[in-house]
Amino acid sequence: MRQIPVDTSAATVMVAKNPQVKIKDRRTGEIATDAETGAKLMTVDVMFAANEEVEILSITVPETGISGELTMGTPVALTGLIARPWENEFNGQKRHGIAFRAVAVTSLAAAAVEPQAA
Repeated sequence: MRQIPVDTSAATVMVAKNPQVKIKDRRTGEIATDAETGAKLMTVDVMFAANEEVEILSITVPETGISGELTMGTPVALTGLIARPWENEFNGQKRHGIAFRAVAVTSLAAAAVEPQAA
């Protein structure tokens, strides 16, 4: 499946919704895991502002890739962000969209509050 790297260097990214466990099957409550590492997957909704446009993106990230306290409004860095187009058919209707995945979501709040020299 095609993966498109996303450049975040000129973007402002902040947490829009606290991280939540990604559910693979809503009927059974099965939690989604990374196929390669087996790590539990999380979903982090972020406000992504770039080129005078703002969007809310839902990003899948392994639980091990979440660092720092990620609460609403926290500025974050996205490491290894990719976009993956998808398409499926459900009840005879074609659906499509873009899924976002990152290696890590890191809080920048600690970096913004550096101790001042006396």
